[in-house]
Amino acid sequence: MSIKKKFIGLMSGTSADSIDAVLIALGYNKFEILLTHSIKISADMREEIYSLAVPGSNEIHRLSKLDKCLGLLFSQAANELLILSKLANTDITAIGSHGQTIRHHPPSASIKKYEGYSLQVGDPNTIVEKTGITTVANFRGRDIALGGQGAPLVPGFHKAFFEKTGSVRAIINIGGISNITFLPGDGLHKSVLGYDTGPGNGLMDKWTKINIGKNYDKGGVWAAQGMAIKALLSNLMDTPYLFISPPKSTGPELFNIDWLESLLEQLPKYRPVDIQATLLEFTAQTISKALSLYSYNINEVFICGGGAYNTVLINRLKELIAPIVVENTSILGIAPEWVEASAFAWLAKQTVEGLPGNVPAATGAEKSSVLGAIYTK
Repeated sequence: MSIKKKFIGLMSGTSADSIDAVLIALGYNKFEILLTHSIKISADMREEIYSLAVPGSNEIHRLSKLDKCLGLLFSQAANELLILSKLANTDITAIGSHGQTIRHHPPSASIKKYEGYSLQVGDPNTIVEKTGITTVANFRGRDIALGGQGAPLVPGFHKAFFEKTGSVRAIINIGGISNITFLPGDGLHKSVLGYDTGPGNGLMDKWTKINIGKNYDKGGVWAAQGMAIKALLSNLMDTPYLFISPPKSTGPELFNIDWLESLLEQLPKYRPVDIQATLLEFTAQTISKALSLYSYNINEVFICGGGAYNTVLINRLKELIAPIVVENTSILGIAPEWVEASAFAWLAKQTVEGLPGNVPAATGAEKSSVLGAIYTK
């Protein structure tokens, strides 16, 4: 058995509500989750993250300040995890920090190849100084420099630990945005596919906050009280992004409240609860559509991300894709909410060992590559 080394993965997703920290022991195709920890991002900081996602005034100063403040918060998450683990910082090989995405504009119809970008903040210099642990960050830029989307980056991790020979699996992450990884079970890196399918929880969370003052619709209970609106759903499903062939990636730059409200302005006034039901159906149908377009017969689907706990959403997805078996990733050894942070710990391992982290078939990059920059202690 290979010797396992300890890594910390730090992740904050598009919802920008918390920083997830995972302590994981990693060996060759083997892992063990040792400890997990999460700290909240304040409402004020979250609003600044959202405001910087669109053009505004005094951006350079605000962005630089947020970069430092989030660097301190990511450091706090790692240090609190260490205290809870009773380990020393010298026991940790490296931290893999995704940072907080501010803007994601990969190559597209309007952005030339090699001119795309993906900007994450959460200063790695601060993290390495405050933790005393070598930190790997800025993972997406190298893939984009190779003509890729810079996303999704988790398929390599999914392949390493979730693939099963002879079984065709799909791993679906339902975060703010939903993404999918197809694992054919043939052991070939080039046949692993992945891309962003469309919205996940992001639109539903924002609509819930605006209308009933809660951060999210727990279990999909509110959505279950409404009925999907056919006209709105039809307009949502006509979104051009959904007809682009992969590799592709997206984010709240497209699927946001302003975009939703621009569609609502074209329709009669509907009850907020019915709009919420429609958003849930939109997420379920875009995931189902992605699964139906895949050329292999899928045996198993595993869900991760916060959406795994939206019972109404998962039950609807099961209806749409029956008889495919749907489970969450807990039975694969990682609770749904910790998969992405674990993936960035693995990406840090790949980088410090000089191994590639991206899957070109998923991102569209010209070749596989070591990702990120290493900030040594």
